[in-house]
Parts: sequence; structure tokens; C-alpha cells
Amino acid sequence: MHNGFIRIAAAAPTVKVADVGFNLDGIKSKLMELESSRVELAVFPEMSLTAYTCGDLFHNATLLDAAAKALIDLRDYSKNLNVHFAVGLPVRHAGALYNCAAFIRNGKVDLVSKSYIPNYNEFYERRWWRPLPPGSCETVEICGETFEMSSGRIFRSHGTLVGIEICEDLWVPIPPSCRLAMAGAQIILNLSASDDLIGKYKYLTSLLQQQSARCLCAYAYAGAGWGESSTDLTFDGKAIICENGSVLCANHRWNPSDNTSIADVDIQALERDRMHMTTFADCASTECKEITIENSSPDSSAYSNACQNFGSDSTAQTLLRNIDPHPFVPAGSEAIHERCEEIINIQVAALAKRLDAICCHTLTVGISGGLDSTLALLIAVRTFDRLGLDRKGIIGVTMPGFGTTDRTHSNAVDLMSHLGVTSREISIGAAVKQHFKDIGHNPENHDVTYENSQARQRTMLLMDIANQTGGIVLGTGDLSELALGWATYNGDHMSMYGVNAGVPKTLVKYLVNYFASEAPEKSEVRRCLLDIIDTPISPELIPADSDGNIRQKTEDLVGPYELHDFFLYYMLRYGFTTERIYLLARNAFTADEYSDETITHWLSVFMRRFFNQQFKRSCLPDGPKVGSVCLSPRGDWRMPSDASSTLWRQNR
Repeated sequence: MHNGFIRIAAAAPTVKVADVGFNLDGIKSKLMELESSRVELAVFPEMSLTAYTCGDLFHNATLLDAAAKALIDLRDYSKNLNVHFAVGLPVRHAGALYNCAAFIRNGKVDLVSKSYIPNYNEFYERRWWRPLPPGSCETVEICGETFEMSSGRIFRSHGTLVGIEICEDLWVPIPPSCRLAMAGAQIILNLSASDDLIGKYKYLTSLLQQQSARCLCAYAYAGAGWGESSTDLTFDGKAIICENGSVLCANHRWNPSDNTSIADVDIQALERDRMHMTTFADCASTECKEITIENSSPDSSAYSNACQNFGSDSTAQTLLRNIDPHPFVPAGSEAIHERCEEIINIQVAALAKRLDAICCHTLTVGISGGLDSTLALLIAVRTFDRLGLDRKGIIGVTMPGFGTTDRTHSNAVDLMSHLGVTSREISIGAAVKQHFKDIGHNPENHDVTYENSQARQRTMLLMDIANQTGGIVLGTGDLSELALGWATYNGDHMSMYGVNAGVPKTLVKYLVNYFASEAPEKSEVRRCLLDIIDTPISPELIPADSDGNIRQKTEDLVGPYELHDFFLYYMLRYGFTTERIYLLARNAFTADEYSDETITHWLSVFMRRFFNQQFKRSCLPDGPKVGSVCLSPRGDWRMPSDASSTLWRQNR
């Protein structure tokens, strides 16, 4: 394991039925391939040494003897390998035959017996196999040597804990992997020989995703494939790796040359989720029985040397997994509509409940022509429509100041007009100049006082208009601004309900674009929304340049929002170190997008601002949680305002 990741593989090489020598050579060849790919842990299919479809040949001594010798051969072969692996074979013991997985690493072998033997439909396994009751451990003799055969045991491998189940074990109401995971297993290996049927693959994939999510684990599944007998069944050679509900990697079935899936599993993320979800340990304390954990890892010089030679420099480590650069944004074109509507409905339902609870039929929202206020307005319109209220009860207020440009102002006015809400305009220039005079501030000094005075003037106007109309002020600030503290305290920081509080900036932009795509093709609403998306993000508190263009660009000052949203996600969702967040960012973004120095710089800025600005988050107005990351002081994030950021800002 390196930087909390372990590289695992599921492989289903071509087999020949009852040809143990051919199958052994195929496994060895695959192991060398995996070794060159720096795989640390691998799983092969059920009965991979003999093939699964041998039928009554399993009762023939010639086949059983060959499988036993092949096991000893693989055991010796493994002494110089870094990869640990599980293969399937029949094992004789005490007058019975067991369907086993042999977990082999650095010259050591442990046997795990299949717990549940199917005997229905096309399966007739009770004819050959005997189940080993959960928690059992037997000493078996193979080729004159003794080995332990158990069910319900966890093994150590490359700094991780590994559990094993075999095919049908996954399909029962309480799979062995449930208790293995609760007892500590972070990775489950499944050796399988499940035949393919119409619709079965989709169901199996869903089952693997659900089991990995329920157990907060990684799950590697290798299914028998090319070469198995087609007398009555067909096998497609599945190789699937899942992690906490997601498919990390899956091969193309029915292709003998595409028989392997490799992925880097994030053990740190899994362990964080287990620690965070307190009910996981609670369930384990009552349900986890008869599970033992191996006392120590096998040790060999080959293993130690291999570990030293693998990816010692974290900055150079390339991960075999997709790291989404925009973790808050819906992925995949098929899910766009469904995901966006779900997010919007969360916001709408929350705002509708708030209006209903306080018997309010009007609300006031400041409209700047920027992304955040646009989304808040769109949510307000959808809410009023849902409640059957007149859109004129939405009072949109434009408040031009010293930095307001014609582009943002016209977009704000036009959008309100075409949405049919009440539009008001109040220039703040004269009031702010009087304020400068009152406090003795030079208006030529464009410092924080200059900027914040405008923001606070706008908030005061919105609050007073809300009082006039018997409504509330709808806040527009988003999750990214809350994380960075990019808001004026007691200015735009404050409202009576923050409808965007759970929506990060990258998602705000995405949702506005979704609203644009849903609007009529040549409508003014679509035109306004698309232009708002293309407008540089800015608070517009500094006068425009000589050409009337925005001079104060937020991302020039605090950094790119897509980077900050990435940092925010992995900081809060998983509690990762800055070193690890850097590693993930380096794998998510290309060097052409952001250099090492750029990522490092803005990561430091993020940590500094995140800690220093907690005091603003400690007194946030109410607002709905939308995704897995939230900064509400009453909900997901409780942090002292004077916590030190030193540990998070140390050099990598």
C-alpha cells in the first residue's frame, strides 16, 4: 500500500477444462503481467486451477492430485513475487471435498472454504462440495504438508486486511463479507464461476456495488470465462472491482484478451468513512462473530525489496483510477437531467417549507447579474410556481455600485423582466459616499473598507425592503464562498434563508447552465443565462476598467474555484491530509491545466482561508444541505473559530 492506495486486480485468464498444467501456466503468466503492472493483490476465478465445469471429474484422484501439486508449485513460485493472490481449487479433507480459495503470498498458503453451496436451477454443487460452517478451522494435508482451511478469517496483505468469499457466498441474505468487513476486512476478494444469463450482469454489478457500499469496502470479483465448458452453460469472464458503491474498473466480457481489471483502491477513504459512520462499529459489536484476524503479515526479503522499489515519491505516483476534477458536478450525460432536477428539488422543497412555516408569500433577493444570485432567483421562481404563488411576490433588487458593469446590470434587469418577477433598482452610490464621509474614509482608497461598505449597504436595503413587504431576504452565497470566507461579514454573508448554502460554485455554474438548456431555444431567458455563465466571476466592488469591463475578478484573487471545490471536497468528505489532496489533484488535473506550483500555492491559500474564516460560518443563516459536503454549524461541520491551520499548511 502506498499513500493509502493499494493496487488490486481481478483476472479471468483462459482455462482448459481439467487441464491443470495449462491453467497453472496461465495463472503464472498472468501473475508476471500483474507484477510488471505493480499489482499488489489479485483474485482469480473459482476453481481456476482445474476449471469450474469439471463435473464428476472432481471425484477423480488424477484431477485432485494434479490440483494439489499445482498448489505447491504456485506456493513456491510466489516466494519472489510482490503480488499476493487467491486461486480456486478442490481440496480433499476427512472424506469430503471442499471448494476452496488458496490465498498465496510470499511462500505462504491459507485456504478458505466456500460457505454456501448452491443446489438449485443450473447449480448442482452439493454433488461434489461440502460446506465449512462459519468460524470453522481445519488442518488439512496436501502433498504431505499441512495447511489451515477456514471460513471467516481475515488476512493481512500489504498493510491491508483482506477477506475472501466464493461465488454463492455473495448471493445469500447475509454474505460472509458483511461480517468480514465489520471485523476489519477492507478488501473482499470473490472467486466466482457464475454463468451468464439475460440481465444477470446488470443485476450482479448492482449487487457488487451495493455490497461494497454497505460494507464500506473494496470488492474484487473474478468470474470464470473463456475456456469453461459450454455443454449447458456459458461463462463470460467477468472482472469487476468496486469501491464503496462505485465501479472502479470492469473488463469487456466475452473477450478472452480482455480478462483483467486493475485499479487503485483508496483504503484511507474507506477507513475514514468507517470511522465517520459510527453505526458501522455499533453494528459490528453486535453482529461480528467468529471472525479471526491473522496475527502478522508474512515476511520475506523479496516482499520487502519490492515494497521499497515501488512508487516511493508520492508526487510521481500515477493512480490507476479516475479522479474526477469536478467531484460536485454530475458525471455522465445520461444522469444530467435526473441529478440536476434532484438538486433543484432539494432547494425548492427547502425554500417552500420555510415560506410555508412562516406564512410568507413574498421574498426579497439581490440580483447582480452573477451566477449565485441568478440561481437563487431561478430557485425562487420554481418555488413560487410549485406553491401556486404569484411571481410578483419575488422582489428582485438591483443595486448598482461603483463596480457595476453594463453587462451584469442589463443581464440582471432583463432576466427579472422575462421571468416575470417584481424588479426594483436602487443605486447605492450616494449612500455609500455619505457613509465614507461619516466615517472619514477616502473614496479613492479602494481597500477592504471601500468594498465592504458597498456590500453592507446592499444587505441593509434588502433587509428593510423585506420588512416593508412582509417577506424575507433570500441569501445567494454558495458553499465555495462559505469555505473561503469570500463574503462580507454582516453584509452578503447574512440573510434570512441561504438557499445556495449547500451548492459549491462549480455546481452553481452547472445548474444555471441546466436551466438555460431547459429554457426555449431562442428565448431571452436562455440568452441571459448563457451570458451570465460566460461573465467573469466578480463581486464588482472595484470600478471597471477604462473600457467598462470587469477589473476585479474573484478567481485572480482567491484562486480557481474548480481547484478550491476539489480541495473542499476531499478536505471535508474524507478528512485527507494536504499531501494526499495534492496527490489526488495532480492525478485529476493535467500539468497544462495547473502546474505543481499552482496547485501547491492555492492549496495553501485554501487551508489558510478555510481556517481563518470559520467565524463567519459559525453564525450562518439556515439553508438546505444538498450533497455529501455541508458547512452548516448546526449540522455537518462543527469547528472552533480559533483553530490553528499550521498542520494543514506545512510543506508537503
